[in-house]
Amino acid sequence: MNSKRSLFWLLAAIGVCSLLRLGANEPDPSQVQISVGRLLEQGHYSRRKLDDNVSRLLLTNYLEALDYNHLFFTQKDVDGFKKKYETSLDDDILLGAAAPAFAIFEVYKKRVEERVTQAKDLLKEKYEFTTERTVEINRQKAAWPKDAAEGDQIWRDRVENELLQEALGKTTTKDPVERLTKRYDQLQRTIREQTKEDINKTFLSVLAQTYDPHSEYLSRSELENFSINMRLSLVGIGAVLNSEEGYAKIMELVPGGPAAKDNRLKVGDRVAGVAQGDKDFVDTVDMKLDKVVEMIRGKKDTIVRLQVIPVNATDPTIKSVIEIKRDEIKLKEQEAKAEIVDRPLPDGTTQRLGWITLPSFYADMDKSSASGAKSTTKDVLALLNRLKQEGITGLVMDLRRDGGGSLEEAVNLTGLFIKRGPVVQAKDSNGNLHVSRDRDSTIAYDGPMLVLTNRLSASASEIFAAALQDYGRAVVVGDSSTFGKGTVQTMLEIGRVMPFLGGGNEAGALKLTIQKFYRIAGGSTQLKGVVPDVKVPSPTDHPEIGEGAMKGPLPYDTVEPIPYDKWDRPLYRDELARRSATRIAAEAEFRYIMEDAELVTKRLAENRLPLNLAKRKAELDADKARKAQRSEARAKLKPGDDKRYTLTLDNVAKPELEPFVEKKKEPEPKASEPKPETSEGEDPEEDPISKAPLVDAIRGEALNVLADLVSLSRGPKTAQAAPGK
Repeated sequence: MNSKRSLFWLLAAIGVCSLLRLGANEPDPSQVQISVGRLLEQGHYSRRKLDDNVSRLLLTNYLEALDYNHLFFTQKDVDGFKKKYETSLDDDILLGAAAPAFAIFEVYKKRVEERVTQAKDLLKEKYEFTTERTVEINRQKAAWPKDAAEGDQIWRDRVENELLQEALGKTTTKDPVERLTKRYDQLQRTIREQTKEDINKTFLSVLAQTYDPHSEYLSRSELENFSINMRLSLVGIGAVLNSEEGYAKIMELVPGGPAAKDNRLKVGDRVAGVAQGDKDFVDTVDMKLDKVVEMIRGKKDTIVRLQVIPVNATDPTIKSVIEIKRDEIKLKEQEAKAEIVDRPLPDGTTQRLGWITLPSFYADMDKSSASGAKSTTKDVLALLNRLKQEGITGLVMDLRRDGGGSLEEAVNLTGLFIKRGPVVQAKDSNGNLHVSRDRDSTIAYDGPMLVLTNRLSASASEIFAAALQDYGRAVVVGDSSTFGKGTVQTMLEIGRVMPFLGGGNEAGALKLTIQKFYRIAGGSTQLKGVVPDVKVPSPTDHPEIGEGAMKGPLPYDTVEPIPYDKWDRPLYRDELARRSATRIAAEAEFRYIMEDAELVTKRLAENRLPLNLAKRKAELDADKARKAQRSEARAKLKPGDDKRYTLTLDNVAKPELEPFVEKKKEPEPKASEPKPETSEGEDPEEDPISKAPLVDAIRGEALNVLADLVSLSRGPKTAQAAPGK
């Protein structure tokens, strides 16, 4: 086969392949497959050959991408695919034989049609919901049905569970059979609407993600959407979506966007339905992602309603309804901002602490306007100078939910807090190491400092936190680890790097992993992330969040550490951790977080729900009672005595401090007004995995740890501004 591959690439080099184009705007899928395969072999960080081992893994991943819950294919189907394609997909891709991807999809399409027909018949049967049987919730790790008969029982349980959920619904007025029939009709339509480009896109994305989860193929239409999302202002809800397990999954909330401001939609939530204003919901389960995105987008000041399965849902049939007004997403909302916190001390004095929240590591890429260019480092410095002017005695850098951004800004921001020195190492596919350094010896702030992280702190956030931890400059507080994304991607438009495809963007693009990050102490941030000095129980400290939850991540490894001068002041990490653990053990909010985590872990391990109406109601009633008890306990709490002031880049130079204003909860609808559509068991006030709605216990404990650090550092003292930085 290798000689055939060589011959093909010789022909490509002299232009013969250009004869294979179907039309000016329609490159042959086989050519795109060849290009993506070759780029992965030659350009990916791993330099892994597209061989039989990759072929086996690709086939498995492709089957699971199509049938993620093992509901449609049988083991007989899978065995047939393995016999035919397991060790040949690699050669097929590099030789331009695109047929296997389409042949497998055709079998999948046939199986979906068969099961939809069966499901509609099952919906017409009578169910009493008094059985002692249970249904498996997540079948991703389950074996494929051995034959059609076993698949029939799986589908009977599935349909019965869907009807049971309809019976549990609070406000459902439509006929359950009609609602579910529409859902299956939608699934059928979606499968039938799949174009050649759609199928090829799915196959090539799976191929790229077989190399690592952050490499990805983008079709022409997705590349166009990517370009739209890179503009400086958008109209929408401010959510980044990805297609996963048949749902549009929330991958990121744009800071300052309507969804982020609303604070109910969370990373990891799955969208099951979309409605425009007060119109009926359109079921989006198994709908093409671009169609879901198109439905969610819209004109400014219009309303979209989302039917959402929360990230922490142990019963995926329980949905929340979230209403969001579309708006223009302004970049100002994504800027760094700060607070001044005045905390009364037992001796009657006041301790003044600073808090900087950084949503991302942003930068203006227009180098021609460098003098006025937007910069994270420049903005944080402006806030820092005002905080020092106001006499703060300690500083928190809040990087929770900061998904990263500019590497240069991560390096420069680190430089505000250390003397000159190395910040991060990056290794390319050839094994060459490049060290990024801070070359400015001045320090903008030298007082006690804490970096607050969680599992959603990724990439540039991890570089910053790791560097300050390695230097001994700051105490890291947060989840058991950060996200663990220690890789760098570049975007390659295939038409530009493969000229025989025409030079345009019709062939799409490949987001390719090309480097890996390492700490100056030698360890990688990949997979392991940054482990905190002080661990705090958190709703985001969940095994389904982070690099380790993704398929096929690159491994953790190490390189040689490089010389650097550690900070010359102690951080008292062990003592801070001990004091924090004592407080956490006595704090009710942390007990709630840990109880919820244990409950979620238990239910995920059980992975089954009863098909008995009385038992399901009892479980939901227990959940409601637990939440009501917590709400009652919270209502008895006295408000804290801290005084807070808000600093933004707009008011940072104003002489008067602006008091912090707590975001008010939306009022409940009047009795005469219709309430939002909800399901039994939903409590819109609380989402135990994503937030603590009434008390931000993590914020409070971070301030406690910082106060301890200030005290252990021999009492409060006003930080002085350092010249020039």
